[in-house]
Amino acid sequence: QVQLVESGGGLAQIGDSLTLSCAATGGQFDMYALGWVRRTPGKERESIAAITWDGATTFYAESVEGRFTISRDNAKNTLYLQMNNLKPEDTGVYYCAARDGLAGLRKNYEYWGQGTQVTVAQ
Repeated sequence: QVQLVESGGGLAQIGDSLTLSCAATGGQFDMYALGWVRRTPGKERESIAAITWDGATTFYAESVEGRFTISRDNAKNTLYLQMNNLKPEDTGVYYCAARDGLAGLRKNYEYWGQGTQVTVAQ
């Protein structure tokens, strides 16, 4: 069973960049498809980025495509989300998640981190 811990959230200004990290322990990291899911105020959870076990294929929600980049380093058991050109609507709690199966923009992950808050000031 894999445990996930996010870090890197915080307060940003419009147009700023932030990088989120998700460190994994336990389990075999490179067997999992991974993703980032966020919960923004007044909205349901949104799967915004996903990546295959080998990092070869990535998926993005329309709301973040072209601004966010998901990546992973299997040697370091770490998942990343590079967020550029942040907007107020990116404010929310960001969760990393893992599943033993196909990658894609889904919310039915098996394992979840505790979340990290990202706030983009107006």
